[in-house]
Amino acid sequence: MNSWLIFLLVVIIGSYLLELTISYLNLKALDPQLPKEFDDVFDAQEYAKSQEYTRARTSLSLISGSIGTCATLTFLLLGGFNLVDSLVRSLELNSILTGLCFAGFLALLGFLLNLPFSLYSTFVIEERFGFNNTTATTYVLDILKSALLMVVLGGPLLALILWFFEAAGSLAWIYCWIGVVLFSILIQFLAPVIIMPLFNKFSPLEDGELKETINGYTEREKFRIQGIFTMDGSKRSSKVNAFFTGFGRFRKIVFYDTLMEKLTTGEIVAVLAHEMGHFKKKHIIKMLVISVVQTGIMFYLLSLIMHNQGLFEAFKMDHISTYASLIFFGYLFSPVNMLVSIAFNFISRKHEYEADAYAIDSTSTVDDLISGLKKLSQANLVNLTPHPVAVFVEYTHPPVLERIEAIRKLS
Repeated sequence: MNSWLIFLLVVIIGSYLLELTISYLNLKALDPQLPKEFDDVFDAQEYAKSQEYTRARTSLSLISGSIGTCATLTFLLLGGFNLVDSLVRSLELNSILTGLCFAGFLALLGFLLNLPFSLYSTFVIEERFGFNNTTATTYVLDILKSALLMVVLGGPLLALILWFFEAAGSLAWIYCWIGVVLFSILIQFLAPVIIMPLFNKFSPLEDGELKETINGYTEREKFRIQGIFTMDGSKRSSKVNAFFTGFGRFRKIVFYDTLMEKLTTGEIVAVLAHEMGHFKKKHIIKMLVISVVQTGIMFYLLSLIMHNQGLFEAFKMDHISTYASLIFFGYLFSPVNMLVSIAFNFISRKHEYEADAYAIDSTSTVDDLISGLKKLSQANLVNLTPHPVAVFVEYTHPPVLERIEAIRKLS
């Protein structure tokens, strides 16, 4: 049997078994006994609801993962990629346009496969647990807007990558690396101005105690911002969140409108201080540098397998092409990507502790940060007792109980 095919089968099946194992461990780790730390936030019925939410989300993930894995294996072994390639080649376009059609058609198939699970998640599970506020119109418009962005932004980027690999020879991976990094930085500037307003409405925070308190805090910390905004997150979900967006003096503070309803002024400032801690500790820059290095490694490895005869035979392809090499590399890179993701998550969890420490140092309010974290966990029905393996592999944030314990030690 083709060695590339054996490797692909191991990667696809191994990834599925890993997901299955983590989900099983996470479900087994659910503790029916409410942690004493949360006695003042959860009652027994609400805590049981949070665990049922975890079970429902996990079950759906396992079902979608099982069907997705079976579909991928069937598509691979029966020559589905070659069938799509033959279809787009029949259009008799140039190589770059053919590659865009190939990638677009595969993306469409993936979307259609995932659509039933997305619908069930939004309109059944999220609805059952009181989160969903998404209407059918909003759901459809989100899909159309996302597709438009993929065509307008993703299409030219993919075309540029294809052109580099076809025209730049052995240095193509370097040009692609530079191009993707510059594109990613550009998106960081465009997102808050053009992309995010396509999906949500942003309104300046009204004058009052909260705005005055935040402005006073940012001035004390010498943290320049363009403004403080609320976002109509409630039109899709009742979950709560807050974030920064933009760079330098163009930074904006954004609160979900649902957050304003559930947290006190002190708790909101504590959450804001945590997010500010990421900037002050240069976490954003550090993660960006790591991401740039990862991108370079990825394109170098891609250049090594470009147009590999054995790989194309594993996918049962009649023709070798640059665009198919890009798609196939995604499967080969999966184990490397998983290891990189675990490393990223480890660093991210470390950064969360550092941001919590900064919030305490800059506000001197331990109780507000702890109560804010508790309310966020309660409002979003967070799993309070995830399995350590799940945390190690998948979590970008430490479990909330561990964060609270660390905060109390700092105090």
